[in-house]
Amino acid sequence: MSTGFPRGSFLGTACHGVLSRLREDRLLGVHLALNVFIGATALWLMLRLAAGINPIWAIASMVAASDPSVGKAFATFRARLVNALLGCGVGLLVLLVGGSSGWKLPFAMSGAVLLSSYVVRVPVMWRQAPITAALVIASGLEHSKLTGAEAGVKRVGEVLLGCMVGLIVSWLTSRVWSPPPTIDSGR
Repeated sequence: MSTGFPRGSFLGTACHGVLSRLREDRLLGVHLALNVFIGATALWLMLRLAAGINPIWAIASMVAASDPSVGKAFATFRARLVNALLGCGVGLLVLLVGGSSGWKLPFAMSGAVLLSSYVVRVPVMWRQAPITAALVIASGLEHSKLTGAEAGVKRVGEVLLGCMVGLIVSWLTSRVWSPPPTIDSGR
């Protein structure tokens, strides 16, 4: 396929490389970009315009849970759900026990890692547990215990909504554009 640039030129080589990569991965990057565009737009409309909430946490989670392969998107969604709930529980427990202290953050995160690694044992997205515990604890340090717990749970809800939208968008786009089963998206 000709790029219109001389083959030996920098632009010709670069265009040839991009076109080769597009053929090689069968447009999986384009498929993922479409999922991200649709999901980010949906979350922006739902949260920012309809509810007046900053959608950045939900959008970041949607990106992490999106995949051209619905099976991989579901595995990521399930793992994020389990680990986010674990991290939320650990964060709330640590937040509600004792006074307000920045030292709660490393203890809550470490506890969430240990529980996720050795008790729950859902290896995909196991880092979600300490991240979620940190979100809850950080909210608690900014506000009173009760207000912080409420803000932390709200943030976890945004994260889970983003994951759910990522899964739904992955499923919907796969109905129209099914990725090849032999290609591992690696994304």
